[in-house]
Amino acid sequence: MSTETLLYIVLAFIAALAVAIFFYSVSVKQGKRLRWLLSFLRFVSVFSLLLLLINPKFKQQRVFEEKAALVVAVDNSSSVVNLEQGQNAQAMIEFIKNNEALSERFDIDYFAFGESLQEQDTFGFNESQTNIAKALSSLSEVYKDKNAGYLLITDGNQTFGSDYEFTTRTIKDPIFPVILGDSTVYADLKIQRLNVNRYAYLNNKFPVEAIVVYEGQETVNTRFAITSGNSTLYSEAVRFSAENRSKTFNFTLPANSVGVKLLKAQIQPIPSEKNKVNNTKDFAIEVIDQKTKVAIISDILHPDLGVFKKAIETNQQREADILKPLNVGDLDAYQMIILYQPTTRFNKVFEDINTLGKNYLLVTGPKTDWRFLNRIQPNFTGDVIGQSDDVQPIVNKNYPSFALDEVDFQDFPPLQASFGEVNFLKAYETMLFNSISGVQTNDPLLATIEENDQRTAILFGEGIWRWRAQSYLNDTNFEEFDNFIGKLVQYLATGKKRDRLSVSYDSFYYGGTSVKVSAQYFDKNYVFDDRVSISITVKNQENQQSSTFPMILKSRNYVVDLSTLPAGTYDFTISAEGKNISRSGTFSILEYDVEKQFLNANVSKLRAAANNTNGEALFADEQASLAALLLGDDRFIPIQKSEENVVPLIDWKYLLAIIVLALGMEWFIRKYNGLI
Repeated sequence: MSTETLLYIVLAFIAALAVAIFFYSVSVKQGKRLRWLLSFLRFVSVFSLLLLLINPKFKQQRVFEEKAALVVAVDNSSSVVNLEQGQNAQAMIEFIKNNEALSERFDIDYFAFGESLQEQDTFGFNESQTNIAKALSSLSEVYKDKNAGYLLITDGNQTFGSDYEFTTRTIKDPIFPVILGDSTVYADLKIQRLNVNRYAYLNNKFPVEAIVVYEGQETVNTRFAITSGNSTLYSEAVRFSAENRSKTFNFTLPANSVGVKLLKAQIQPIPSEKNKVNNTKDFAIEVIDQKTKVAIISDILHPDLGVFKKAIETNQQREADILKPLNVGDLDAYQMIILYQPTTRFNKVFEDINTLGKNYLLVTGPKTDWRFLNRIQPNFTGDVIGQSDDVQPIVNKNYPSFALDEVDFQDFPPLQASFGEVNFLKAYETMLFNSISGVQTNDPLLATIEENDQRTAILFGEGIWRWRAQSYLNDTNFEEFDNFIGKLVQYLATGKKRDRLSVSYDSFYYGGTSVKVSAQYFDKNYVFDDRVSISITVKNQENQQSSTFPMILKSRNYVVDLSTLPAGTYDFTISAEGKNISRSGTFSILEYDVEKQFLNANVSKLRAAANNTNGEALFADEQASLAALLLGDDRFIPIQKSEENVVPLIDWKYLLAIIVLALGMEWFIRKYNGLI
């Protein structure tokens, strides 16, 4: 407590005493005992009130001992079982749980990691992916303010994510890998990587790149082949040795018929191989007979043009050309048109669009010739002046044509729009509202119009390149923004009548990845309806077994995850309960388990991770050595800490109660003795 506060308390004591004496030393004529009692009650009430105002505080110090944290991170992926290390992992976990010395020395926390990190102390070793780097990064963030050591129980085989050997260079706490497996090197041939496009075009050839790796010391002769059913499409003999450990195959295959083609890459195993699962890899190619072509027409240079082209061509089924309005050529060769800030030079372009009935996206901005635009097209008129305004997007969650939930428009920077009022002359649907200075308006930033067989979209602002850049900052990739543009292009590139039940799925999925099918249901007015029950019935073409799954409503999509289905080709039907509406399709799940591709533990990387953090790597059977190492490490000695809190001398609730009690008693005594 400070000297100043003590002085205030002394002054409060004197002031309260003076007030009590002043009121009751002369004015009360009754007995001396009564005067003393009333003076005391008045003193207590005044002094308590002054203490309440002064609020004196003092420092309270608490000394305690903080134990180091031992973070036990267990690889919960199926590769642990595939390498026959499940029992070793469980034995190590039980040893840690039952070791009293470790429990006394450390605060022990248990985590499981596969594709993601979760806090748990039971393990099934059944996850289909492993991301060690993400698990270590997350744990280092959680324990950044603690003295911690990480016990990493794993085989060291990672299937996706950043290289954890480099991630450990930024982690301050020591890592002690417990290696599940051995360091024995077995002779092995495996297909390390297979690069192939998802789509090919009819009567064209598509490229394939395969990288085959050999581990061993002897010289071996084998053969690499690509097969489809009983037909061999490509075959090549190859020789590996201790000096020649890898081979890259580059070749092309013909696309002779439309549809999904299931293919298999195989490197013929050698007799001594222990793991033959990684000698084959299934893949697929979808052959299509046409390509969507988009014309981007502009009379100015602007970064938006390149963004439209990049986003459109992310999907290999689409191609975009940037053209000048006076050098367009044959517009009939394009499925949709993007008109960027048109001027009078676009006169013939609009005439051709109207003649051909082409769908188009119109982008306006400060460089748009609004007089020309008001005259040349019949959808809207703009009463604008030669100034611009910053407008931000707000998604219309009730937009009926397709879902917009994937993109977080709320974080996107503003576009530059022409300042003025736009009046629509035809019925339209708002996809994005605009917001000015944080206030949402009812004016559309992006709207669509459907009339007869023609579809039109209007974006009232330039600078969409900022949106793609922000998408990358949010997710370190352009996927969400490019998917949004892809949906818009898909909507404008077709003139088909809108379906009340729309379905989104891929023709094939690779095993070990997410197999998701989504659907949207609209009522008769094409307003999204979340009141119906949607289900999907899936039938395996080979064994004719069928299963029905409910589809879960997520935002504005009905979604089902079919990742538990075994590899095969499936027919499916999605239907709405109580409605005479359904949609059908076919997809394939290709056989591939990335966790079965490993032959042994990745000892070298785990040892490197330990060295990067001043830890030490041990094998799963070295339980006693691990305990001795942890208990003898001076970095994990408990730390004595002190915690200082500033607390009030007397709680205000007690002071308030004393004031009320003293004043109440004083009033009753005065009343009883006729002094009131």
